[in-house]
Amino acid sequence: MPTQSIPPTEESPLDTKGGSFGSWVVFTVLTFVLGGLLYPAVTTLVAGAVFPAQANGSLIVSGGKVVGSALIGQPFSGERYFIGRPSAAGNGYDPAAASGSNLAGSNPALRTRVQADSAAIARREGVAPAQIPADLVTASGSGLDPHISPQGAAIQVARVARARGLSAAQVQAAVASATESAGLIGQDRVNVLKLNLALDAAK
Repeated sequence: MPTQSIPPTEESPLDTKGGSFGSWVVFTVLTFVLGGLLYPAVTTLVAGAVFPAQANGSLIVSGGKVVGSALIGQPFSGERYFIGRPSAAGNGYDPAAASGSNLAGSNPALRTRVQADSAAIARREGVAPAQIPADLVTASGSGLDPHISPQGAAIQVARVARARGLSAAQVQAAVASATESAGLIGQDRVNVLKLNLALDAAK
């Protein structure tokens, strides 16, 4: 019985031409419009509508004027004011120079500064250096932290109350109002700018 020969199959030639230049231009323009223009515009509008304060920098207004942001610390001085934690951001709390000091705890320069600051705070608040919380003598990672710990505020209550002619209970109530709860994660914190503004507004 004769065998039948199977003709060899012909492979389809591969398309090596690729897309046209026009389709590449269309894809590039479409991607730019969707990802570079439309998406940022939509997210900005939604953020402004849902979280207007945060979208505008969490600005704090007092007397009809913007006096700062709830997210950025400010330098305070004088017996009447609570003092925030030190800044590592160059000149005061300059947002353009936000950074940590990146100094290790064993660094002699950091140890010298902390010891000097601890001695100055101890004299100012009338407490022993061992009573000073670490946040009052160390900068945050950004160098712009506007908060101090409730313990850092507590050792300043007597000085501020005395300078303002208020009772310690009145100043403690203001501290409590400016304390932000961290919830389940983190620690409670006191916004120094909000606290000082509240004290200035109290007559």
